[in-house]
Amino acid sequence: MDPSSGSTSRHGRLLISPSLSTPTFSTHSPSPSSAASPAPHRNSTSSPKPLVSFPSPSSANRPRSSYVGAGPRAATAAASASGPAFAHNARLAAALVPAAAFLLDLGGLPVFAVLAIGLAAAYLLDALQLRQGSFFTVWAALLAADVAFFFSASLSSAAAASLPLTVLALLLCAETSFLIGVWASLQFRWIQLENPTIVAALERLLFACVPIAAPALFTWALVSAVGMANASYYFATFCMVFYWLFSIPRRSSFNSRKQDAPMLDSDGILGPLESCVHSLYVLFVPVLFHAVSHRATLFTSLASVCELLLLFFIPFLFQLYASTRGALWWITRDARTMDQIRIVNGFVALVVVVLCLEVRVVFHSFGRYIHAPPPLNYLLVTVTMLGGALGLAAHAAGKVGDAASSVAFTGLAVLVSGAGAVVIGFPMVFLPLPMISGYYVARFFTKKSLSSYFTFVALASLMVLWFVVHNYWDLNIWIAGMPLKSFTKYVVAAVIMAMAVPGLALLPTKLRFLLELGLIGHTLLLCYIENRLFNYASMYYYGFEEDIIYPNYMVFITTFLGLALVRRLYVDQRLGPKAAWILTCLYSSKLAMLFMTSRSVIWFSAVLLLAVTPPLLLYRDKSKGASKMKVWQAYFHASVIAFSAWLCRETIFEALQWWNGRPPSDGLLLGSYILLTGVACIPIVALHFPHAQRRDSWSLLWQQAFSSLLCSLLLSYHGYTGRILSQRHIYLMMTFQYMGL
Repeated sequence: MDPSSGSTSRHGRLLISPSLSTPTFSTHSPSPSSAASPAPHRNSTSSPKPLVSFPSPSSANRPRSSYVGAGPRAATAAASASGPAFAHNARLAAALVPAAAFLLDLGGLPVFAVLAIGLAAAYLLDALQLRQGSFFTVWAALLAADVAFFFSASLSSAAAASLPLTVLALLLCAETSFLIGVWASLQFRWIQLENPTIVAALERLLFACVPIAAPALFTWALVSAVGMANASYYFATFCMVFYWLFSIPRRSSFNSRKQDAPMLDSDGILGPLESCVHSLYVLFVPVLFHAVSHRATLFTSLASVCELLLLFFIPFLFQLYASTRGALWWITRDARTMDQIRIVNGFVALVVVVLCLEVRVVFHSFGRYIHAPPPLNYLLVTVTMLGGALGLAAHAAGKVGDAASSVAFTGLAVLVSGAGAVVIGFPMVFLPLPMISGYYVARFFTKKSLSSYFTFVALASLMVLWFVVHNYWDLNIWIAGMPLKSFTKYVVAAVIMAMAVPGLALLPTKLRFLLELGLIGHTLLLCYIENRLFNYASMYYYGFEEDIIYPNYMVFITTFLGLALVRRLYVDQRLGPKAAWILTCLYSSKLAMLFMTSRSVIWFSAVLLLAVTPPLLLYRDKSKGASKMKVWQAYFHASVIAFSAWLCRETIFEALQWWNGRPPSDGLLLGSYILLTGVACIPIVALHFPHAQRRDSWSLLWQQAFSSLLCSLLLSYHGYTGRILSQRHIYLMMTFQYMGL
């Protein structure tokens, strides 16, 4: 590579040379103005330019009375405000914070104690303005925690079973710990100011490695909780989630260009090579994982082959959809060529996915509801599923616009509706009813007519009622702790409310409250149904008891689909902030069912989330610098948090018992309550009162609660029993609190 190429490479090419990537891009000739005054590149190998301009000699001779008079804290704030901040903390927190929690759970008490002591020392050094010492202390704490983790009892017992897998697991944990350290390093502003090229390389390293390491670790954690049966699908899902978070082109946090300027290839974080590796990882690694874990039964049946095809073509379809957001930019920048690639490959992938779903899901699990005789049943099911999928794909791709395509789309909708009605055994006398319903839903998509959509909802509700009465109404079965008739009423109500939501979303702004009420009601009903199915998983029929499996992945699917829907409606300004806050808390609380067996944990978790999240979701206004929360509101929310945490004491007890393996002592329970209350109050101070004088007192209170919990954990392993242990725990915690205050 000639020296001149170094000056034209962007900042992210410090680790990997552009010549290593296969795709090439056409270079545009610079404009005369740009040729006359070329913009300097900050990461040139010859003379790197920092992100922030250092003071000139003239400015250096200016008086510094403002900084001197304000003291070191004002000087620190002024220095930190002069450089760009790392803008992707939320994205990395979604991947690395759960990973760190899982590693702490694997390591146990030794890793927890080492890490707590190291991070407390790092915080103390940072408070004393010893930034370099704090930086190296963080890395020393992570290294010591890794050493303690390698000698933990859980991995020692796993090594006896399979040494190669244990080595791979240790490497994965070490890589995740290293990525956490890199992320922590980006939080030190002095590194960003003094070494702009290094922080740009660290940012690129995180975005290149997290989509590789995080899916494996998340799958490991989920398999440990729910079993290995559907591990390949879990892994593929996590791969797609983190591909969306990190592989979609993002602007670098340390780019000197304006945020509203059009994004160029040199402005992104990842290069063509990393993006290509991520795409190949999402496509092939889940398939290889499934092939290795199911090698004995890989080609024994048609359903096994369909599973293999689904694990390849579903991520393939996902990548084609992600290409609409620029995911496959490394292939070509020509929009027409990319559109042709999406249409051709999407059609093939959609056909394969639909046919495999017919074999693997429809005829395998719902064959009893197909009333058409063979071979007519295969034809009708294929017409229904493939026709519906192609019609929706054509409309989503914007191919339904003119009169001819609208007529074809309407005819396809009528055909699909009639074929589906025949498949489920709908009476031939009433067959025009579903066909009229299909006509009105097609008219809604082509004409955007709300009256047509609500007509479709009314007709579809009648068909849902007929299906439920025809198949379930006469069965004397108890399901989810109630008679089947009662349970089906809740299901029908949830289905009708779900069908009405798209029409409510298109109502005028003045009637937005109808959409909010409908979504909140539907979410509450969905939480109730899933809680009954998940925690009352038994069916009673004439004394015969059989477990009904409500899959764990269904909880994940409904949760993340609901969160995505809320996010989309909020971005489109169809939901207010209060409704979005309530819905986010309700959907997130469902995940607690997967880890704790209490039948009321979902409601306690929802109450706790509703108490904790207002500073993050309700009062947060990014368009204004000032806080929207007043002092009396902060005290009120802190008291609500404390009361909600007290209401959730049984949930805290179950969580500690699940984590500790035995019932916790009174001291550990009280320390956990104090810790939970302190951590939950941090967003109030950090986001809304960052310059308050009592911020240090709040931080100190949280540290004391943390130390109290640590002392409770250590003492709980000494074998004390009875009231003596509880009194000593409480005495120690109160002593720590009053000594600190």
